[in-house]
Order: sequence, then C-alpha cells, then structure tokens
Amino acid sequence: MSLFWRIFVLNAVVLGTATALLLWAPVTVSVPVLLTEAVILLGGLAVMLVANAVLLRLGLAPLDRLTRLMTTVDLLRPGQRLPASGGGEVAELIRTFNAMLERLEHERATSSARALLAQEAERRRIAQELHDEVGQTMTAILLGLKRAADEAPEGLRHQLCEVQEITRESLDEVRHLVRRLRPGVLDDLGLVSALTSLTEDFATHTGLRVVRRFATDLPALAPETELVLYRVAQESLTNAARHADAERVTVGLRHDDGSVVLTVVDDGCGITVPREGAGIRGMRERALLAGGRLEISAAPRTGTQVQLTAPAPGRQP
Repeated sequence: MSLFWRIFVLNAVVLGTATALLLWAPVTVSVPVLLTEAVILLGGLAVMLVANAVLLRLGLAPLDRLTRLMTTVDLLRPGQRLPASGGGEVAELIRTFNAMLERLEHERATSSARALLAQEAERRRIAQELHDEVGQTMTAILLGLKRAADEAPEGLRHQLCEVQEITRESLDEVRHLVRRLRPGVLDDLGLVSALTSLTEDFATHTGLRVVRRFATDLPALAPETELVLYRVAQESLTNAARHADAERVTVGLRHDDGSVVLTVVDDGCGITVPREGAGIRGMRERALLAGGRLEISAAPRTGTQVQLTAPAPGRQP
C-alpha cells in the first residue's frame, strides 16, 4: 500500500468511527449548545485527534528512523543500515537508501585506497630523496668540517667543532624524518621489528614509558595490511604524546580468531569530548583500506584505547 493510501485509510477509519458514533449514539445537539453536549463533542474531537496522531506516528515511524540515519551516517563507519520489510513506498525508499549507502561506502573505500597508496608512494619518494640527496650532502659537510677542524688553529677549531655538532644533530633529525616517512625496517624485517623500532624511537624522543606486548603466533600479513597497522600505531602514539598527558603507553599485537588486533592504550586524561580530528579520520580511512575495524574508547583505567582489528589471510573482511 502506498503512503498516500495508507494515510487516507487511517484518516478514513478515524473519521468513519467518529461519524458512526454520532449517528448511533444517543447524543443530540441543541441550539444553543448545552454544556454537556459541548463537553461530549470536544471530548470526541480530542479522542479523534489523538487516535489520528497515534496512527500517523506508527505509519510514518520508518521515515523518522530513515531521517535520523541520514543525518548521522558516517561513511567511515560502514554497515549502518535500516531493516526494510514488506512492500510500499516507505520500504522501497529504505531499500534504495541502503543500496545508495553501499555504493557510497564502496566508492569511498576505493577512492581512499587510491589516495593512501598515492600518499605512501610520495612519502617513499621524498624519503628516498632525503636519504640520497640531503643525507649524503650533510655527511660530506661533516667530513669537510672534520678535516677543516683538524687543520685549523685552536681558536677556530672550537667553533668548527660546534658547527660540526649542529650539523650532526641536523643529520640525525633528517634520518629520523626519513624513518617516519618510510620505515625501511618494515620492508626488510617485518611488522614486529618495525613496531619495536617505532616504540623505541618514540620513547627516546618523548620520554614516555612504552610497554610492548607482541604475540609470537602472528600470521603472515599482506604488505598493505602491515603498513596500515604500522601507520595506525604511529598516529596513536603521536596522539598520546600530544594530547593525552600520559606517562605510560602500552602497544599490543595479537592474533585473535583469524584477525590481527593492534591495541594502543595510554594512561592519560582519556576521552573528554567526542571529537575526531584529521588524525583519527585518517586512521579510520586506513582501517577501511585493510578491511579492518577501528574502535576508540576509554581505557579500563582512564586513558584512551585505540584498537584496530584487521583480517588475516584466509578470512574475508
């Protein structure tokens, strides 16, 4: 039944019931209207309006649910659907909206994957140029400064040593930037070694205590999945250092029911406002790239917990 005929029938039932009561009920209307007659008529009108409102509310409830979903749907949280049963225009509208959501989620995942892969390729290119061009140039400068310092008089030698130390620190920063842009250890030694290097470097630069809990029965993962897990861990550690005011961060990696689960838990101030910046949305896009699921919640003892569940080989996302 179409929406028009549904509303028409509901109103016809209410009005027909009211007419039948007026025809067969022992009620008359005097001129002028008596107080009791006015009370009966107004009461009947109130009952008719309430019944009509209730029936319309029940009939239009699916549209209200659809409206709420349309205003809150997030393509980075796939799977939000409304049940559509039966026929009629409302059910067909819900089915059409669900199909549209599925297409949009697929297109968003595809476009995000292309963008992230292009971003990683650009990072790899920049890291390679920094390593080959800037790194080698600064190394040559260090060698030249050392030779100049060895041959310079005592007063100038001290100044050259200071410049040499500044150049060495800059070279270390360039190497650190290269590792952040493209972790070579991830390609050479795998995810666990890359996360170990990442957490050690993070603890050295921030002074936070990092606890690692990596399982030994992890399955082999696709390079894209390993990169997603690494980038989510990297962003989570960065957020913990910048915003959490934490003292300890725990990074865990385990194999659970055909999936690999990454958890990053800090003991900081926790989630106070449900806001998501570019970093968190970037992590959600990466999770979609790996066919995984990202959950951000309060940790058991205050703080924040970031958990990424990515499918392992042999399991469909």
